[in-house]
Amino acid sequence: MSLPQLLWKAVGEDPLRLVEAGIFLLAILHTFLAPFFHRLGSRRLERARRLEPRQAPQAAKDQVAAELLLLLGEVEVVFGLWVIPLFWILVGVKGWAGAIQQLGLHRDFAEAIFVVAVMTVASSRPILLFLDRLLQRVAALGRESVAAWWFSLLTLGALAGSLVTEPGAMTVTALLLGKRFFALGPRPALSYATIGLLFANVSIGGSLTNFAAPPVVMAARAWGWGSGYMFVHFGAKAALATVLGSLVYLGVFRKEFARLEALRRRGKIDEAAGERLSPWITGAHFVFLAWIVATADIPVLCVGGLLFFLGFLHVTSPFQDEISLRQAVLVGFFLAGLEILGSLQTWWISPLLERLSETSLLFSASAISAFNDNALVTYLASLVPGLEESSKRAVMAGAIASGGLTVIANAPNPAGQALLSRFFPDGVSPIGLAAGALVPTAIALVLLRP
Repeated sequence: MSLPQLLWKAVGEDPLRLVEAGIFLLAILHTFLAPFFHRLGSRRLERARRLEPRQAPQAAKDQVAAELLLLLGEVEVVFGLWVIPLFWILVGVKGWAGAIQQLGLHRDFAEAIFVVAVMTVASSRPILLFLDRLLQRVAALGRESVAAWWFSLLTLGALAGSLVTEPGAMTVTALLLGKRFFALGPRPALSYATIGLLFANVSIGGSLTNFAAPPVVMAARAWGWGSGYMFVHFGAKAALATVLGSLVYLGVFRKEFARLEALRRRGKIDEAAGERLSPWITGAHFVFLAWIVATADIPVLCVGGLLFFLGFLHVTSPFQDEISLRQAVLVGFFLAGLEILGSLQTWWISPLLERLSETSLLFSASAISAFNDNALVTYLASLVPGLEESSKRAVMAGAIASGGLTVIANAPNPAGQALLSRFFPDGVSPIGLAAGALVPTAIALVLLRP
């Protein structure tokens, strides 16, 4: 059968598939409208605060409406929110047990739990300070200028994802970019170029090994790809792509970097000079990080490691900064919702992949990954029987190359957006993000192409 015939047959077998796909598309549309809701909510909240005391009832109503709009403007809650109406539609059609089975709510949500745990540990003060000092030595080659820090973070920071996992690299790099770069107030064009490059580089930067990037983990085991295979076919090219993409933007925005460097020299950034921590505390944090990475596929052990880590934070509180779990939990909620809705799209994604040539697979996987978690794309490809080796590499290349185009394209992106959104007054614009990631995505597609 042709693809349209096959899809029509699938819909005929279960008309609810159209409802599931429709809600998935509405959730994607919602991610693009999130900045609009955020702006409306901010204005409504400001208006409520300006009301006089005698208008307290109206102020309370405005504040509730504003908080609702702000909630709708949080990208991290989008997919989880859209699971709710789908769940109740399925309850009405299939009953309680049928809805739970259809949505796969008995799954362990290992990826979402892992991201919450690794974000919490990787954002701790000892690890940030250790990596800050490590990258400082690299930035010293460029006299620790803003450009040198920026380049070091967006290349070495992103490539570190192959060792500390992509969520860990995204968390650490985003936090250090906030401290060393965004705190200086770059203009919007460079801000969007930076966050787009960050997402794109982290997406390909985890491909030097077979255990650090979600889309690689989803398929490497089924296809028998070890770390050596990944480095030869993807890793070396990915490293070159991160350097080239960063160099291109470094050249395009050289005047803006000069302006930021002048601000840095006038003392507009906190260098945190002389800040030190005991080596044993830093070592303990890396042990916790290693445990969480090693138990990523076993949620009960991963959560256990996180709980012991939180206890360790309390015991060593004089040497720690207070850690908020809010951002990490929101990102986990985002990924869990995306996993639920995305897994229901197999009926149209899988047959599409089966019918494409190698070149078509590359660009189709890239396009699909931009509007779906790229880990889901590679996972679905791993289920296709008889896929040629070159076709497998094309799917992987397309999936990781386009991981920076949208916030939903790669699992760590919501973490990066949550950590850097405060530097974007109206929230991170999806169009601005896509524009910023376009050049590094094109470079990655050219270099990673089989």
